Amino acid sequence: MVALSSPFQLKNYKRSHTSIVRSTITCSMQTSQNNIKVVINGATKEIGKAAIVAITKARGMEVAGAVDSDLVGEDVGKLCNMEEALEIPIINDLTMVLGSISQSKATGVVVDFTEPSTVYDNVKQATAFAMKSVVYVPKISLDTVTALSALCEKATMGCLVAPTLSIGSILLQQAAITASFHYNNVEIVESRPSASDLPSPDAIQIANNLSDLGQMYNREDISTNVLARGQLLGEDGIRVHSLVLPGILSSTTVHLSRAGEVYTLKHDTTDVTSLMPGLILAIRRVVRLKNLVYGLEKFL
Repeated sequence: MVALSSPFQLKNYKRSHTSIVRSTITCSMQTSQNNIKVVINGATKEIGKAAIVAITKARGMEVAGAVDSDLVGEDVGKLCNMEEALEIPIINDLTMVLGSISQSKATGVVVDFTEPSTVYDNVKQATAFAMKSVVYVPKISLDTVTALSALCEKATMGCLVAPTLSIGSILLQQAAITASFHYNNVEIVESRPSASDLPSPDAIQIANNLSDLGQMYNREDISTNVLARGQLLGEDGIRVHSLVLPGILSSTTVHLSRAGEVYTLKHDTTDVTSLMPGLILAIRRVVRLKNLVYGLEKFL
């Protein structure tokens, strides 16, 4: 199977052996000396709250800190409507949280759900405290990723930048790459409940992956300017059509065709919890890295 495109390649790595003791910022549920200590940066966002719940339930890791500029002082367990308080307040100082965990010599990971403008400085801070990073900020530019790659290479520190945390979306992309060698027409249709970020990062990623294969699609109307034909992504003829309706499921569909047949791939998501299996996988894998890896698909 052809791999998804990425300017950053996974290098060989070995597990490092580190003595681990309890952090001074602890989770009151399922704590262990061997747990990965996870800091959620962007904790009050919907995805941040889902991550807190998922990490608390996952084996081998625990929430050790929560950072955000909103709801400072609130217990994250109460914020996430959990049965018990986690005794972890939201703090608006990332350095303070990182310093507390680093003093304990624990294996730590910072999960970054912030904004493109702050990602570099956040990863730089985490690296200074010998902590790995998982970055899920869909609007991050490749220039920032390139700078982060150089930073991590110099510091010999692991970082995973994930354009998507959805395992289903990655599987759809991989299937689309395989199918594209057998079909010469491709159209992407997506639906979203709101009009933000259109075309979506998923649609753009699919188009980029297919464009990198050197194929030319939709030759019969590749140069059309009819608006109803959707937006052309790249120069290889791939078009995307975005449907926006409040209340509709978030969905991405790839239609591929040739004479006499149509092959359709579809992925639906109902809420942000669909990203949590990918996040847990990312946390487990990033602790072994000593460089930047772009794309969760490297671990599937």
